[in-house]
Amino acid sequence: MSTITTLHAGFAGHVSDALDALVAAGALPGGLNRGAVTVEPPRDPSHGDLATNAAMVLAKPAGTNPRALAEALVAELVKLPLVTEASIAGPGFINLRLAPGAWLDELRAVAALGADYGRSALGAGTTVNVEYVSANPTGPMHMGHCRGAVVGDALASLLEFAGHKVIREYYVNDAGAQVQVLGRSAHVRYREALGEDVGEIPEGLYPGDYLIPVGQALAAEFGDRYVGAPEEDWLALFRTRAVAAMMAMIRDDLALLGIRFDRFSSEAELQAAGKPDEAEAWLRARDLVYDGVLEAPKGKVVEDWEPVALPLFRSTRFGDDQDRPIRKSDGSWTYFGADLAYHFQKAESADALVDIWGADHGGTVKRIKAAVAAMTGEDGHPTPFEVKLVQMVQLLRDGEPVKMSKRAGTFVTLADVVREVGKDVVRFTMLTRKPEAQMDFDFAKVVEASKDNPVFYVQYAHARICSTLRKAAAEGFAPGDGALDALGSEELALVAQAAQFPRVVEAAAVAREPHRIAFFLHDLAAAFHAYWNLGNDRPDKRFIVAQSADLSAARLFLAAQIGQVVRNGLALLGVEAVEEM
Repeated sequence: MSTITTLHAGFAGHVSDALDALVAAGALPGGLNRGAVTVEPPRDPSHGDLATNAAMVLAKPAGTNPRALAEALVAELVKLPLVTEASIAGPGFINLRLAPGAWLDELRAVAALGADYGRSALGAGTTVNVEYVSANPTGPMHMGHCRGAVVGDALASLLEFAGHKVIREYYVNDAGAQVQVLGRSAHVRYREALGEDVGEIPEGLYPGDYLIPVGQALAAEFGDRYVGAPEEDWLALFRTRAVAAMMAMIRDDLALLGIRFDRFSSEAELQAAGKPDEAEAWLRARDLVYDGVLEAPKGKVVEDWEPVALPLFRSTRFGDDQDRPIRKSDGSWTYFGADLAYHFQKAESADALVDIWGADHGGTVKRIKAAVAAMTGEDGHPTPFEVKLVQMVQLLRDGEPVKMSKRAGTFVTLADVVREVGKDVVRFTMLTRKPEAQMDFDFAKVVEASKDNPVFYVQYAHARICSTLRKAAAEGFAPGDGALDALGSEELALVAQAAQFPRVVEAAAVAREPHRIAFFLHDLAAAFHAYWNLGNDRPDKRFIVAQSADLSAARLFLAAQIGQVVRNGLALLGVEAVEEM
């Protein structure tokens, strides 16, 4: 990490130093937990430039009055040369007003740090496993997978930027009934490739044309060896070959979005290695799995239901609604049993786990959280585990839903969408709403060149900056920080907006919410466009002022640093900062 201090980190340090001074003076007890102390812009800008809740959160454990502690803190903070005013609001919030020099120093920090501006040591090198996509390997990626893919990939980048080590993981569900169906579907296409008229693909199999090349490859390799052979002779082979082909297709589709993984974990390999058996034995040894009978389904009568003894995990001990079976009546693993072992394996190489799931999996969150708590919390410190649920995306074309037919095997593939509108448009758009909120993706609107399109709005801000710098160079002007004192209140307000970036990065990383970066970029672009528009009516507010080389250099320096912050934010989202539009 650079030793250059940003305003965000600098004033957090100043507040900490002021608290240390109060401890040294005997006005505050030592050893207080300061983890909840924040330094950030107040919600109402008229209250000041920065605010801290230090007096509010420390007064009670210090055994003092928040207002009294705030007064003592204010007395320390007003000694800082870059603080022009420190005032107390309400019961003990402290608002600070900063001298222009604070913002000018921040501009120089952006220039000095460049692509590292906003980078944080918050994660302290701890390892976070982020699992995302994990689509069943039964076909190409479709738009139902897209949003979770982008959210997971952007989160992984954000956590790395915030100082964590990150493992990007894809869990390949290649051990369930769906891949058996895939193998049978590939066999139909294999027979078709050998000249058989297979007619309409049988009900229950995958009808998509994407399996035709798989069948052709199998036919080329094996000839007619398995045409009339019993299923047990070819199913495992065809399943394995088909899954490999689907995963190659999925990797290619994800590459179009700029998404990569560090690790692909196979459910089939997990089971073959006996990991679920090991997990069951571990849990039984701790009386966390027992043989019991599930309650009858509630709310409706199931005529053929019979009580069956199954191995049950005591998930109710860890907050779940009921204990959960880890095996089926035939002895095979339930989805939960396999997932339990998989998360146990993940926790062995990570300090924290984050799963990105579709909202339709919300019902399984409690049981997996219970499993992770049980298997990693024997020492009283379970591995932190979060599930982020992502809602589906509705595709629209000119405001009308795009019709798809599952029966016909037709759906809108991720590859088709990326090729039509571009990687950057897809990625940024997926982060323009909170992931738990429903999203419409209208093909016309996401490529619209208007301020109502956030993708265009942010990229246009960067392109405008690049265009301004090119024009300035052509006219003999260059950015420079020698006369930054010439910048006025409008320019400093723009710096103040950009200076929130390091704080936003840390807050977004802690909350596991990469969409906050997209929101920040939209606000910064709005502030930049607003300043730009001042020059339309007031020539003295343009970036290039022919009569003043010093003022032009200062404003161009400002523009260059705003551009740098936009680039840094877009890089976290995996979006290119275009230079021309």
